Amino acid sequence: MIKSFLTAGNFVGGRCEECRLIADFVEKFKESTLSVVSIMAIVVLLNLTITPLGEGQFLQFLVGGVLLIMGLSIFLVGAEIWMVPFGHRVGSALTRKRSLPLMLFASFAVGFAITIAEPDVQVLTTQVSDIMPGMDRSMLLMMIAAGVGLFLLIGTGRIILQIPLRYLLTGFYIALFGICALVDSGFVGVAFDAGGATTGPITVPFIMAMGVGVAAVGRRKDGSAGDDSFGLVGLASIGPVAAVAVFGLTSGSSMSEAATGQSASAVRSVADAFLSVLPHIMQEIALALLPLFILFIIFQILLLRLPAEQVKRMVFGLIYAYIGLVAFMTGVSGGFSPVGKSLGFALGSYSATVLVPVGFILGAVVVCAEPAVWILTRQIEEISGGYIQRKIMFAALSISIAAAVLLGMLRVVTGMSIWYMLIPGYASALILTRFCPPLFTAIAFDSGGVASGPMATTFVLSLTLGASVACGGNPATDAFGMIAMIAMSPLITIQFLGMIFHQLEKHRKQREMFLKGDGEP
Repeated sequence: MIKSFLTAGNFVGGRCEECRLIADFVEKFKESTLSVVSIMAIVVLLNLTITPLGEGQFLQFLVGGVLLIMGLSIFLVGAEIWMVPFGHRVGSALTRKRSLPLMLFASFAVGFAITIAEPDVQVLTTQVSDIMPGMDRSMLLMMIAAGVGLFLLIGTGRIILQIPLRYLLTGFYIALFGICALVDSGFVGVAFDAGGATTGPITVPFIMAMGVGVAAVGRRKDGSAGDDSFGLVGLASIGPVAAVAVFGLTSGSSMSEAATGQSASAVRSVADAFLSVLPHIMQEIALALLPLFILFIIFQILLLRLPAEQVKRMVFGLIYAYIGLVAFMTGVSGGFSPVGKSLGFALGSYSATVLVPVGFILGAVVVCAEPAVWILTRQIEEISGGYIQRKIMFAALSISIAAAVLLGMLRVVTGMSIWYMLIPGYASALILTRFCPPLFTAIAFDSGGVASGPMATTFVLSLTLGASVACGGNPATDAFGMIAMIAMSPLITIQFLGMIFHQLEKHRKQREMFLKGDGEP
């Protein structure tokens, strides 16, 4: 059945294309299985020991895991066929037009369109409105989308004008913290969470590919484009934070007074858990991909003018991405998210101190299940010519996310203000930009965005919300901010990694020069 599904789009290249497509799916299926099974193993262990789940919820979680694996595999195939090449071509075509107004307008339109229906953003705004019933969810969603569009515009302009990324990051983050200092404390966590949630499975592949396309055409004088190929996602993540902060200043709402009388998720039958969310998810994902499809048609008519065979191939890639995302989000919403909230409530009720080590272990493995992380690490390895290996990136991200979730759980237990985490964390990240190679700085800020994807927005945040209720805290101030912690930690870790790489490369070149000198007469 899988073979028939994948080869339904076998329209070019004959048998070789069919074999390549199946091999690509098998490779991604193996990667997805290794990623998701690690999380499932931890939950199974907790179920058998300190926090047993009901039989129905446990089965619900297992079915959700299977859907995650299949959905992630199919989505990644679709992303490579459609989103990545489309993003490359759009970025290149816009740059070749040499029309700055057109490029900036298109950047804003793309950023707004892909964000307003991004599944992660939909999930986050729903969770915020559940905690704060008086919140205007539609306005919050529009503000987040406008923030991404504006900063995607700024990021594209940076690549064209070749402005060093660290100057913009430093200036914008200083201004950002100044705005957030005036906002109600409950909005701070939500604002920084929004910055992480916007960089989800739809947004990241397109924005990254678009950035690579723009950088490839507008190369530097030395012919390199690598330093400019990354950083667009990192800049785009700033916009939602600023937008939500401004929304908090003007709305008059108070997240600190949000309701806390929540309980663990209600237990439903396994079939009902998934079938009840499937229609909404199918509609949500269709709406998420529709703006991009419309933009594809517009760009195809006005700019790209690709051959019919390539257009047909991209359409099938879109279908794969749609089916994969529906399966993935159904598994998350029907299995991982509700079980995550119940598990968090059970852990908090059992022992608050257990949350911290469990959070560390979950953080170490959850990043590997993020679809955007696989795309990011693959593009990093390709653009660096294999110099920056995927396994090293995964190890660094796992360590940093583990520390982030640990600190997030510590906030739940102690009620510590998020400012004690954000100020020293971002200050350290910005200081490191002065010493880290520009390429690694751009990769670090992109990594912060992609690490906080669907698994963080649904499973980890849901677990944190449940734990906060069990510990008697206020979810608005104690739980929101977890995604922000996950998004912040790679900024420090990856830049440290970049400094290490730089020193190793420097020593290697010095050794080669020394040996060459010894060999001369």
